Amino acid sequence: MAKVDLELKKAFAELQEKKIETEQKLKISAIQIEALKRSKQHAQFTEREIAALDSAINTYDSVGRMFVLTPKATIEEDIKKKQTTAEAKIKTLEGQMVYLSNSLKEAENSLRELIQQKKDS
Repeated sequence: MAKVDLELKKAFAELQEKKIETEQKLKISAIQIEALKRSKQHAQFTEREIAALDSAINTYDSVGRMFVLTPKATIEEDIKKKQTTAEAKIKTLEGQMVYLSNSLKEAENSLRELIQQKKDS
């Protein structure tokens, strides 16, 4: 009987560690997704404002703490790249969140099965 208790105790401890670790990773991923969404939204606003400008107007791109004269088309292209990069990262993070949630559920289910096996025997 003591062996069963030690085995269940070890399984519960492992599940608790995994749960805490997974919850932390999920929170970090959620924070990163929100930051990427804000970055994407900022790029969309900038794109809208630049699209409204005449192509003859001088546009400047920030490089560190200075600004460089850049053609409007180049700036628009860079903004689109930022948006697509943010979208790709968001999809990757959402996929990781789903995977983490599923792995946590699987661990909980395996623990339930272990408990049920111990009850039956």
